[in-house]
Amino acid sequence: MGIAWSRLKFAFLSHEHTDHLLGMVWVVRYVAELINWNRYEGDFTLYTHQAAAEKLLTVCRLLLKPVQSALIGKRIHVELVTDGQTRTILGNRFTFFDIHSTKAPQFGFRMETPDKLSLVFLGDEPFCESCRMFMEPCDWLLSEAYCLDSEQEYYNPHQLHHSTVRESCEMAERFHAKNLVLWHTEDETTYDCRRERYTAEGKQYYSGNLLVPEDFDIIELTDGK
Repeated sequence: MGIAWSRLKFAFLSHEHTDHLLGMVWVVRYVAELINWNRYEGDFTLYTHQAAAEKLLTVCRLLLKPVQSALIGKRIHVELVTDGQTRTILGNRFTFFDIHSTKAPQFGFRMETPDKLSLVFLGDEPFCESCRMFMEPCDWLLSEAYCLDSEQEYYNPHQLHHSTVRESCEMAERFHAKNLVLWHTEDETTYDCRRERYTAEGKQYYSGNLLVPEDFDIIELTDGK
C-alpha cells in the first residue's frame, strides 16, 4: 500500500458496513501482531464515531486472539469523534462531520494542512447539502462514483445510495474542487478500461484534475492541478 505497516499510526473508519468495518479488523489484527513481535514502535490510533466503534470493538473481541485484543486501549486506541469536532493529526487540522446517511451513522472529514492545502472526504454516499459548509475551498475532493452515468439503469446506484461519475463530477465542479479522486467504483463492465471510460465521461462535466486510481496507486497531494 506504499507505506510500511510499522509506519501506519492513524486510520479513519467512516461507518459500520462490512466492506469497511471488516477491513479495519484486519488492520487492528496486523498492527497488534507487529506490536507483539516488537516490530512496531509507538501507538496506533483509529478515529471513528460511536456506532462504528461499538461494532468494531465487538468483532475484534470476538475474533482476535486474547493477546491481540488485550492491546486495545493500551497501544491500540479508538478515539471517538462527533459532528463538527476538530482534531490535530500529524500536524494537520481534521474536522469530522456527519454526512447524514439514512442507512447507518456515517462520517466524513475535512483536512487542512499548515500550508492551507485542503482535502475533503465525503464518505461512502452522495453529497448531502447539510455538509456544504465543509466543502470550500477544496484542493482535493474524494468522492464515491459507483458507475458510469450511462450505465445507471444496469447498476441502479441510487437504490444503493451511490452516485454516478457524472453526478460526482458535477458536484466537484459546483464547489470548484481543483482535484477530484473517484473511488468505490464497479469493475464488472469496465474491467481493464475503467480509468479510461470514467475519465472520458467525467471530463464532460468537470474541468479540474480528474483521477481514477487503481489499487496501490500513490497520489501526491499538491495545491494545484
